[in-house]
Parts: sequence; C-alpha cells; structure tokens
Amino acid sequence: MAATRNALTTVICLLLFAGSISQPTTNQWPRTNWTDVLRPRASEDLEIPPDAYYEQEDDITTVSSKTVLTNDGMSKKCDYNPCEENQPPCGELAATNKCLCPGSTSDLEAPRPPFLKTATWSGSEVVLRWCSPYSFVKAYKVTVGGKERQIFGSDRRNGGVGPIETVSEVCLVATNDAGDSEGSCMMYKPGDGNLPIKAGLIGGALGLLLLLLLAILLWRRRRQRRVQNNSSFSA
Repeated sequence: MAATRNALTTVICLLLFAGSISQPTTNQWPRTNWTDVLRPRASEDLEIPPDAYYEQEDDITTVSSKTVLTNDGMSKKCDYNPCEENQPPCGELAATNKCLCPGSTSDLEAPRPPFLKTATWSGSEVVLRWCSPYSFVKAYKVTVGGKERQIFGSDRRNGGVGPIETVSEVCLVATNDAGDSEGSCMMYKPGDGNLPIKAGLIGGALGLLLLLLLAILLWRRRRQRRVQNNSSFSA
C-alpha cells in the first residue's frame, strides 16, 4: 500500500514538472503594440524636402505682392484718346493723375509709327487725319511722293497738305530728338476726290442749259401771240 502511494506521488510530481516546462506563460509571448504599427514613422510624416517647402513659401509671397500692386492707385488707365486733338500727352496725364499709359515709350527712344487714317480732298486741298502713337512725339512730318510737304505740332491730329494733282504716296512720320519713326503711308488718287466736284459742275451746267431753253421757248411763244394779234387788227 505504501509502495503504491509513493508511485502515485512520483507520477504526479513528474507530470507537474513536465507541464511547467512545456507550457510557456503568457508573459513569454512577445507583445505587439498596434498603435505603434498604425502610427507612421517620423520620417514618413512629411515627405516634402526643405527646398520645396521654401519654394512654396516664395510662391505665396509672390501672389501676395502681385495683389498689392494690382490694387494700388496705378492700376487705372489714363483717359487719353490718341486720335483726339488738343490734349496733353499721355506721359503728362500719367504724372498728373497717377494713371497708366499702355506701352508708352520715353523721349530717349524714337517714336513708334503713327496711324494715318484718311487722306481726302476738301475742295481746296488734301486733308490728312491720323492717330498718335503711345510715344513721346515732338512733331509730325508729311511727305508726298517722297518729298517733305508739311510739319505739324505734336498736339495735331489732322491738317491740310495742299493740292495733290497726281497719284502719289502720302506718308506720315512721328519724330523727336531721338529720331524718326517708321512711316504710315497710303496712296492718294486725285480723281477719287475731284469726282463729286466734277459731277456738281456738270449738273449745274445742265441746269443752266435747261433754264436757257425754257426762256427761249417762252420768248418765241410770246412773239407768236404778238404776230397773231397784229394780223387780226390789220384784217
């Protein structure tokens, strides 16, 4: 009996000892921190290199400065019509009213070419009309057939150049101390301008001729009546 108890005790002790070796405790399993797994590393939070960051800062600063320039007092255009006479130059308007002259050049550069609009016959001479360039201009020169014909002041936008009897090229040049602009030219044909005058003269001559014929017919009719009356009294 005693031997049996000793054997059972030995078996139980062996089983307990084997179980303690083969089964690991919960403290022996490696722990996994899921918060650390899901959270990105510090190097992955911002993948923008420092240079690119400063470039973005520069872009933001540039946009801000453009907005300031656009909203200041120099954003409006000057009330200037390049085809209108007797008005101050656009540069003077810009200095006085703090406005902008689009693309205007200074007196250190030769002017841009003006725009010659028309060359028409007025009855006694050919009259030119033009628009000024956005440049500093001291005078305008007119050439007819390559020869200088007339000079006008910088505030003029039209002027007569006398009669032109043959088909000729008429050119207008803007000038200042720095030089002359390219010419703005057109061909002038005298027949086109004189045609209305000739038509008027012909019409007037025909009218006078009709009045003269009518006067002759009335005179002959009165004369016939007088002859008839005289013959009746004689009978």
